[in-house]
Amino acid sequence: MALIELEKIVKTYELGHQKVPALRSIDVRIERNEFVAIVGQSGSGKSTLMNIVGCLDVPTSGRYRLSGRDVSDLSDDELADVRNLEIGFVFQSFQLLPRATALENVELPLIYRGVSRKERREQAEHALDLVQLSDRMTHRPAELSGGQRQRVAIARALVTQPSLLLADEPTGNLDSKTGEEIVWLFHELHEKGNTILLVTHEPKLAARCPRAVRLVDGVVVADGKGREVALANAEALGAETLAAFNAAQAAQTGRRVP
Repeated sequence: MALIELEKIVKTYELGHQKVPALRSIDVRIERNEFVAIVGQSGSGKSTLMNIVGCLDVPTSGRYRLSGRDVSDLSDDELADVRNLEIGFVFQSFQLLPRATALENVELPLIYRGVSRKERREQAEHALDLVQLSDRMTHRPAELSGGQRQRVAIARALVTQPSLLLADEPTGNLDSKTGEEIVWLFHELHEKGNTILLVTHEPKLAARCPRAVRLVDGVVVADGKGREVALANAEALGAETLAAFNAAQAAQTGRRVP
């Protein structure tokens, strides 16, 4: 059974008397333990698709099954339960509580679940160890680098042991070196069995994923190997983007590329 099954997903927004289509009959299937990038430029529909997959929004029509459960028509409370039980979110802006320590930020989802203080402390410590931040547990976000803050956010997403890790532009606020470290971390987590869906507008980041799905104007125009789909996306965006993409690929020559 696939983890994610999207069948003829349509999303239309109403702006006054005008209907604006964001997604047009999307069909995507993602198996457990896959690492997939959703790539596309601004306005392609990738954020809308992420919101539907993350149960933050519902489709206008079509069916969405997560772990075999049809979540297309669930109530807001039911969707909140699915998010809490099935999905770990990683956002571009980290979304950490500034006055809480790294450990306390990671514990937060477990508080919502009613997990005991002792148990949630143990689980949060384990999650921070997974992202190599055992020595920063008592630090607050202002005392951490951008990469460390993103690692805390990833640990928070992992602490509930979700079926799906959903990352929205996870390197968008990071410099290139730190972004590279986060990409490696995602690959390490994937190798440990995590299912990861990464939403990005960067072809070079999509190229690092085993599989990529490209959206244009709310339609899937390519679904295949990450490098091939990302190259087509870079070519469509113009010479400057293609040159940057080729330079990034050349920089990987001679290195172990995930």
